[in-house]
Amino acid sequence: MSIQVSNSDTVTPPTKREQRQAYLKSLLDTVQAHVPETLALRDLRVKAEAIVNEHTFPSNRDEDWRFTDLSPMLSIPFQAADSSTDIDLGMLERVKMPEAIARIVMVNGQYSEALSDIDQLPAGIVVGNLASLVETALADTFTTRLATSNGGHEVFTALNTTGFQDAAVVYVPRNQVLEKPIQVVYLSVNRGEATITNSRGLVIAESGSAVTVVEDFSGAESSDHFNNSVTEIWADDNAQVTHIRLQREGNGTFHIGKTTITQGRDSRYTIVPVTLGAQISRHNLEVYQTGPQTDTNLYGLTAIAQSQLADTHSLIAMNHSHGTAEQLHKAIIDDSGHAVFNGRVWVPHNAQLTNTSQLNRNLLLSGKARVDTKPELDIVADNVKCAHGATVSQLDANEVFYLQSRGISDEAAQRLLIYGFAMDIIDRIPVPSLKQSLTEAVTQRSR
Repeated sequence: MSIQVSNSDTVTPPTKREQRQAYLKSLLDTVQAHVPETLALRDLRVKAEAIVNEHTFPSNRDEDWRFTDLSPMLSIPFQAADSSTDIDLGMLERVKMPEAIARIVMVNGQYSEALSDIDQLPAGIVVGNLASLVETALADTFTTRLATSNGGHEVFTALNTTGFQDAAVVYVPRNQVLEKPIQVVYLSVNRGEATITNSRGLVIAESGSAVTVVEDFSGAESSDHFNNSVTEIWADDNAQVTHIRLQREGNGTFHIGKTTITQGRDSRYTIVPVTLGAQISRHNLEVYQTGPQTDTNLYGLTAIAQSQLADTHSLIAMNHSHGTAEQLHKAIIDDSGHAVFNGRVWVPHNAQLTNTSQLNRNLLLSGKARVDTKPELDIVADNVKCAHGATVSQLDANEVFYLQSRGISDEAAQRLLIYGFAMDIIDRIPVPSLKQSLTEAVTQRSR
């Protein structure tokens, strides 16, 4: 007589997919638990929650994340960052722009009145935080555009929408031209624990207006901080928006950012995103031309070293006729750094008589440096002018030797060549103090 014994206590370990689903659910629960009652926005957040629940946490088996491995995050139990403004004021002093007419400071995603300076604005222009503006006459102007841009179905964008605690708002009314820039500073601060911040920004430039906005993501050299940022920009008909985006957070930070731009007819949008910081960073930059004769310019610079990974994914959806778009993205990679570029230009049948160019140039300063680049043109229209390309190179030994033969040291020669490579981007920043500080930061790199 034989007896069969079943072990009912045996537990099947979760699959990797189930682990990623559980981790994403834990992030969702964490950020939802800290949504303030005064900024509930229930319908908006319910829709975003449904989107998050349709996804799993990305892995490099996903095509869009093939070269960007987020698995180091899976072992970190992130908690919601607090809003304490007890910060090292030196952090703010280092990023202040004397040219700015207004400065709004968000600490761990929440507005700091004590650190902001928004009192010198011309009448009609609004710079503030969403929580204090939802009870004003302009509330509908902000809430009807918030989270309505294209691209909201991406998992981290939806996660931000479910849990952001406040948002920086810049509003320029019809036909107002602002000559001086507005600075939006996002400071990430933690106290030694692993924290997550959902930074949020909303910029609205109404018809005929013009504004320059500088976003600066900064933080101390702290470990295990996750900044999940989203900025929506609306450039209405005939509006002009110049946008500088700086990411120079600490090397222990994970930064995943989304910038989505909606351009109206005859509008002009120019962005200069500069990536210097974070352990792992990803910037999803999406531009949607929603009217004819729109002009889009994307000029990006990545400068990384050590074991940093910086990923830039961009989309320009041209959609209408007579549109123009120019993209130039450069990367300087040192040590074991890894840069990723994936730029897509979508030209459907309706976008006849458009003109677009896309170029990704990469400079490797080390034999261990790595770049993965994938420029894309997706063209259906048949009467267009489109071009794209990518280059990967090292410092030219002959050029270094030539400069040395003119009495320039080896280190100075390398810095001069790096300067020439980077300044094509930095020179497009219309803020002198910012140009100077970025030039110094980038040209410090030499072998």
